[in-house]
Amino acid sequence: MKNKSYIGISFIILVFGIYAIPKIIDRIKNHDISVQDRLNVPVKGKKSDEAKNIVKIGAAPKFSLTDQNGKTISNKDFEGKVYVVEFFFSTCPSICPVMNQNMLLIEDEFGKNADFGIASFTINPENDTPEVLKKHAEQLGVSSPNWHFLTGDQEYIYNIANKGFNIYAGESKKEGDAGFEHSGYFALVDKKGNIRSRKDKSGNPIIFYTGLNYKDKEGFQDDLQGKYKPGIHAIKEDIAILLEE
Repeated sequence: MKNKSYIGISFIILVFGIYAIPKIIDRIKNHDISVQDRLNVPVKGKKSDEAKNIVKIGAAPKFSLTDQNGKTISNKDFEGKVYVVEFFFSTCPSICPVMNQNMLLIEDEFGKNADFGIASFTINPENDTPEVLKKHAEQLGVSSPNWHFLTGDQEYIYNIANKGFNIYAGESKKEGDAGFEHSGYFALVDKKGNIRSRKDKSGNPIIFYTGLNYKDKEGFQDDLQGKYKPGIHAIKEDIAILLEE
């Protein structure tokens, strides 16, 4: 009887995995996963409990690409720096402008710190040449010399995103995606090259920080015009902590 019970339980788990996992992945691609269980919004002027324990997720991937100034930039250029990573493309009609603007808020606070940097990887390198990225940076009003917009071989960049940082990036045939789709998450890397994150209310690492805007401060519903930025508040708090390490 025990063997039959084990087989029955295993079958239920297998069916659940086949049914649920693809749906979870699809929700992540479409940014439908709520921030609520991943992120506790810090109280202004007070360090949140989550920020007191920023855990190590794993080593950030190695990379070597060309930035907006035509300079070769690799992970070694970020050694000894705390840096934030995003994946975007300059012609993105939806979430990229929001992510870039929110990254500007991070630059405004930490851009003058020599121990801080930003790496923005384009997922459309065919269009986003160094010249295009330089113009894009100028239009954004980027002032920090440590904010690098990176371009290179598309497959190489996709491997960095999907296998290195585990942040989704790919091509898309969906109407309105302009040929590409990607996650709206930021990754936080410490001075030793480790991906770091705070824990959520349940004690689990959130892994990434949302770079999107929301209609509500809890992060239940993302909105391009939303005024709430729970992920930005959290990552700024955690950057400050890592800079002191």
